[in-house]
Amino acid sequence: MKTNVLYIEDNEKIGSWVKEELEQRGFSVQWLLSGEGAEREVHQHEIVILDIMLPGLDGFTVGKRLKKAAPAVPILLLSARTSINDKVDGLQFADDYLTKPFHTDELVARLEVLIRRRGGTHSERISLGIHIEVDPEVQMVYDKRTGEEILLTGKQHQILMYFLRHPNQVLPKEQIYEAIWQETYITGDKTIMVHIHRLRQKLERYPDSPEIIETLKGIGYRVKL
Repeated sequence: MKTNVLYIEDNEKIGSWVKEELEQRGFSVQWLLSGEGAEREVHQHEIVILDIMLPGLDGFTVGKRLKKAAPAVPILLLSARTSINDKVDGLQFADDYLTKPFHTDELVARLEVLIRRRGGTHSERISLGIHIEVDPEVQMVYDKRTGEEILLTGKQHQILMYFLRHPNQVLPKEQIYEAIWQETYITGDKTIMVHIHRLRQKLERYPDSPEIIETLKGIGYRVKL
């Protein structure tokens, strides 16, 4: 079941980008350009993403009204305002505060934490192939044949979780590299290829004929769910 997000953002460029990114990752997003009518809509959603700089009522006012109307619905504030006073004021009613600019991976990670805290979703293990299970709640990987945990290095773990946040999508090696290392990819760099190879050694039944991490030659990699 998709998580319903109420997203309030007046900047159409940012709003369109965030909405598209979240929907690609399995969220259902209702996007409002202002706080008008938000109190009527909030009860239909599991979480709120709220910009502070809004036309009419500002995000602080809107957020306080939403929290009063639906105390159990988490609110994540988005703002270019980075002063400690703004953060303290915002966290008087909101559940988290993320400053602009931000990476959508961090936004999604923060949303998932807030949803888990609320207890709005039950974490179910994700099956990969016929023998691997991943528990996204604790981010652990298991071999179903033995019941034992598969220990991954930090980068291997980050790459696998990145795949799981982008299920069934073909991911270019450049995109994976820049998301994990937070550096610009240099043409010809073999880092991702080496890490994928080592990850397959741990996950695949037959690493030379991978069933979990597919290679699409000349394009990138994909993990199907």
